Parts: sequence; C-alpha cells; structure tokens
Amino acid sequence: IGEYQQLSFLDLSFNNIRGKIPDSLFNLSLLHYLFLGNNELSGTLPAQKIPSLHTVDLSYNYLVGSSLPSWVSQPNLQLNLVANNFALESSNSSAFPSGLDCLQRSFPCHRGSGIYSGFAIKCGGPELTTSTKTLYEREDETLGPAAYYVTNTNKWAVSNVGFFTGRTKPAQTSYSDTISTNFSIFTNDFGPEFFQTARLSASSLRYYGLGLQNGNYIVTLQFAETAFSENKTWKSLGKRVFDIYIQGNLVSQDFDIRKEARGSYIGIERDFPAQVSENYLEIHFFWAGKGTCCVPVEGTYGPSISAISAINNNPFLVPNATTEFTPSSRSSNGNLIGLIVGISIGVGGILSVFLVFYVIRKRKRLQTNDNEEELLGIDIRPFTFSYAELKAATEDFNPANKLGEGGFGPVYKGTLNDGRVVAVKQLSAASHQGKNQFVTEIAIISAVQHRNLVKLYGCCVEADKRHLVYEHLENKSLDQALFGERSLNLNWSTRYDICLGVARGLAYLHEESRLRIVHRDVKASNILLDSNLIPKISDFGLAKLYDDNKSHISTGIAGTIGYLAPEYAMRGHLTEKTDVFAFGIVALEMVSGRRNSDSSLEEEKMYLLEWAWQLHEDNREVDLVDVKLSEFNEEEVKRLIGVSFLCTQSSPTLRPSMSRVVAMLLGDIEVSTITSKPGYLTDWKSDDPRSLRNDVAARGTVSIYYDYSESSSMVGYIDNSPVSASKPMLGKAINQGR
Repeated sequence: IGEYQQLSFLDLSFNNIRGKIPDSLFNLSLLHYLFLGNNELSGTLPAQKIPSLHTVDLSYNYLVGSSLPSWVSQPNLQLNLVANNFALESSNSSAFPSGLDCLQRSFPCHRGSGIYSGFAIKCGGPELTTSTKTLYEREDETLGPAAYYVTNTNKWAVSNVGFFTGRTKPAQTSYSDTISTNFSIFTNDFGPEFFQTARLSASSLRYYGLGLQNGNYIVTLQFAETAFSENKTWKSLGKRVFDIYIQGNLVSQDFDIRKEARGSYIGIERDFPAQVSENYLEIHFFWAGKGTCCVPVEGTYGPSISAISAINNNPFLVPNATTEFTPSSRSSNGNLIGLIVGISIGVGGILSVFLVFYVIRKRKRLQTNDNEEELLGIDIRPFTFSYAELKAATEDFNPANKLGEGGFGPVYKGTLNDGRVVAVKQLSAASHQGKNQFVTEIAIISAVQHRNLVKLYGCCVEADKRHLVYEHLENKSLDQALFGERSLNLNWSTRYDICLGVARGLAYLHEESRLRIVHRDVKASNILLDSNLIPKISDFGLAKLYDDNKSHISTGIAGTIGYLAPEYAMRGHLTEKTDVFAFGIVALEMVSGRRNSDSSLEEEKMYLLEWAWQLHEDNREVDLVDVKLSEFNEEEVKRLIGVSFLCTQSSPTLRPSMSRVVAMLLGDIEVSTITSKPGYLTDWKSDDPRSLRNDVAARGTVSIYYDYSESSSMVGYIDNSPVSASKPMLGKAINQGR
C-alpha cells in the first residue's frame, strides 16, 4: 500500500488484519483519511505521521505502549484509539487525548469500585430533565469521523467512527450529525422533548457506562425517524436500517426506526436487559450497509439515537453516596409517596420473617466470612453469581453437560438467564488446587483482557462451594483438537495461526499488560479454541506476578512435566522465559501432531524435542510434520521449528521474548540459526519423565502432589513465594500503574 502515493482515502475496517502498522502507511503524501479499526493490529503506533493525514481510526485493535508519539497531540487531528491495550499512566495524562486511559480494553476507570447504579444521556442535545424528574446529561459534543468523548467524572463515554460519503459540505456534522427537529411535528405525546435532537453516525456509534455497580440492568433506547417525510413522494422512500449490540451481543438486527414506530416523527422506546459483570456497559449501534444511502439526499444512512438510559434492575439496590442516577428517579412524586407508605406497612412483616431465619443462618454465615473476605480483597472484583443461578444454568450440574475434568475439578456447560453460554469450572472438595489458587486465578484474569486470553464472566463463593464462570469455547482445548479421539483435523494454516495467537497472548502477559504475569502452566490442554479456532490461554491458577527489576523469582515448582524449563524444574528460578520454553514445546506439538512424550513409540522418537533435534541434525526437519497434514508450507514449518529450538535453549537469556517470537512468526525478523542442541538433552536424559518429579521432590524445596493423567500438573504450595498474586501485590500494581 505504501507504493500508492496518490491514495487519499483508505478504509480497511472490520477485516481481521493482523500484524504491525507499516510506517510507510503514515507517510503517504496525499492520504487524508485512514480507517483501520476493528482489526487485529498489534505493536506500537508509528513514530511519525505526515501533517496531511488528519483522520485516523485505530480503535478496537491490540496496539500497545506506555507512551504515545508526539503527533497524537497535533491540532485538528481526528484520532480514535479506543479499545486497545495501551498502558497509559495518569502521570502522563498530558501526552494522550483526554479520557483515553478509561477506554482501553480493560476499562480501568472505576473498575472494581462500582460507584454508579445507572446513567441517562440526551444524545446529540443539551441537558434535559423530564417530567418524571429524570436528568439526562448533555451529549452535544462535535464528534468527527474518528472521535470519542469521556465525561469529566468518567461516568460515561461515546465513540464515533465513520465518514458520510457523497456529502459535499465540509462541516463537522458531515461526520456525526446532531440533528434538530421542531418537536411540535411529532404526532404522539410520548416525551417529544427527547426527539428534538438526535445523534446520527455514518457507521459505528458506541456509548459506554463506566463505574457501574455489577448486576442486571434495563437499557432503554429512544428513537424517532426525522430524515424521511410521510408525504408519499420520492423523499419518503428512504430506509434507515442498523444493528444494535449490548455488551457485544446482537439484540436487534436490521432495526428500522420508521417501521418500528409505524411512521416518521413518532417517538418510540425499546427496553433491553443487560448484565454488567466488570463495572462497564457497552451499547453499540452499527450500520452494516443495509437500507438506502442517498434518499432524500446523499449520505442519509447510519444509526440514529435520541436518548439512552440504563438502570440497575435490582429493586433493593441501595445506592452509595456517589451514585447520581438511581431507579427511583423514574418515578413521579405521587408514586414515590405511595411506595413509601406501602413499604412502611410491609417492612414490619418482612423483618419478622427475616428475624426467624437470622439465628439459623448466622452460624452458617460466619463460616463463609473468610471466603467472602478473600474474594472482596481483590482490587478488581469480579461479578458474583449465586449458586442457585449456576445450578439452574447447568441443569443441576447434569453429567450430560460435563465438558471435562482437570486437577481443579469438573467443568460444565451452562446457559445463563440472559442467554449466554458459559463454562462453569467447579472446585471439587478433593481438589489439590486450594483457595489460594482459586483467588489467584480470579485476581489475574480479572486484571487482564486480550483477544487470546479466555474471558472470565464471574465467580461463585457460597459456603464451601467455589466456581469460576468463563466464556464457553465451542472447540474445547488444543490437546483435544490435536490428540483426541475426535480431533479436528486442523490444517497447517490453522495450526500456524493458533501458534501465532498463543504467542500474542503470552507477549501481552509478559510485556504489554500493566501487570507483568508468568502463566507457569502453558500447555496444549490450557489453550482453548473458540468457534473460529482462535486460541485463548486459560487456567491462571498457577500464574505469578513478577517485577521487571528482578532477574528471577525463587519459588516452589509448579507446572506440567514435559513443559518445564530446566532452570525452573531444577532450581525453582522463575522468569517469563519459563513460559517461552513451554511455548516452544507446544509449537513442536503443533507441527508433529503428537504429545511431547509418548512411551509407546520407539526409543529415538519417545521424546519430541530430542527427536526434533535428531531430525534437524540429519537435515530432515520436514519429517517431523504430522502425517495427517496432506499439505503444508515448508518454509513456515522450518520457521516454526527454528523458533521452537530458540525457545527451548538451556539458558533463559538465550531464549527470545514472546514479542520477538511474534515478529519471527510474522516474518518481520529472521529466525536465528541454532547449531547445537541444548546441553540438557546431551548431559541429562531420563527414561521416565516421573524421575524429574522424584528428583525435584528429593531436593526438599517444595511439596508436590502427583497426578499421572495425560495432562497432569504438578503443583507446589505457593504460600512461601516471595511474590504472590494476592491483594497487596495486585493493589500496588493496579493503583500505581506501571
């Protein structure tokens, strides 16, 4: 693209484009508009940009960096960097556009605090107080083709992307209109003041509620069609069609305001349920190219919205002191008086009932206090489900819904009340993974968010019952896809993409997230695949936070035999290079389609890494390729094998970082040539992988439990670790930033 010097407008949004942004793209002399949003771009922003490039959308990618280049503050620049992975510190607030830190993928502002019970926005217009005394905050900012706005209180935000083609006027409203209409035109008396103004977008319009208390909400959207007349002329032939998403779920496809309202200039209201589990709510209006574009004038299309409100649906919610919008604000004064009288009469009876149960339940509650305090001690608190909700979702943990079982306990498929399909991970009473690992997993996965990390919806802690609720991934784990009886027959291109995705996820944990995390148990069974075979790293129960200023962490051994780096297995020295080693083993498993150790094979092939080196020394690397692959890219095979050899070097200092691994897999940098196999393959050879367990245990450094299942982990006690994923470390890292 850098060769097209006459290019002035480029839109490659929504194309799943991967890799880094080429510097040449930001230096095309005639390029004015660049839309690259909603892709899978990674890396940092280009260091330079030509002045003529005045509109840039890079929202919803995976870009990183703790600081931004100086050009982001150029005057008259339209720049949207929403929903990336920038680790922006408040101390550098002057170096990036206002509010951008709140709109990164983890939505960090008020995360874990939940100070609001709702919000109300008058889209495209000034502040408005309704007849029911509900205050709708103003939202009449000038939003260009790549723009966003965050309120001073970080309570809500809006992001707009899109350019109206065919319009000739240069005003900002040609990008995102705030349209005005005489409300006396409206034929109904349904709050006509709502529809005097509206926000219109050319493509993608998102509103965000920030710092919301977790729970169930009712989202109310108000619309009116004012661009098309009802005079039965050609001007009435226009048709506005767009989609509505709430929390990423499609709740209304091909929504047509005029059709729903049965005419123009008629206000309508639509309610949608939503669940807030991470203290933020996202409402997305998206034009997918349907309807008309040029009637009655060019550029008449795209979503239009007049007002938005979201209310916590908990009738017993008691807002805290900072809450500005509550469910009661939608009631009239007369109804409020009646409600108070009714409550006063009923409270006595209710309290009597509660008193009967109080003594019975008090002892049981005391037994669960420790669990709840442990959970509440996490800085970024997850959404909590009741045991009854999970029992109903899994049909009383029906064995037919069982997805599998690991060292933690069984995992069940379930369906929540809002329709989301989830995986419910249950801590069994006999599990070797104790409360520390349970809390660690919640703390770590709640603090990070990435396309290649599994998403945690919430947890359940009731009495002795502990559950984690994750997104359900249809294609289960990578080891089942590769080695299972019903394997997916992954082709080479898919395998290579999976390796690249895992590498990106680890690079994020090690280098890009505000918390630096070592996973400690990277293996095929801890990599899950979604419906599109996109890999998601899972199982963070053994993960560790680490400090960039320390060379390593001395800790008890934990992980899975076959994936353990030698310095960690033998001396307990833990660094991010421990995960790099494990990734190298996974990469070889992807090439060969077999496990890293298989005692049923002949001796020379028993251990995968050793066999791979033998083939390499004989210049027969291609013989390692899975026999099930009828076609493959030989260059990529050799590149992936070369990367795996680098990742499994004896010394951690010789292993590449995961960001460098990503660059090598993308072909951005060459794979260094390795001339000799690691010393541990020649100096120490085990005929039985269990001997490593015995050797480590004999050193007396850690207590280990043994589970000889095919994908077993050996887990040491982590209480004596100097760096623990408990509240103090998390609190320091999150509150102070990195």
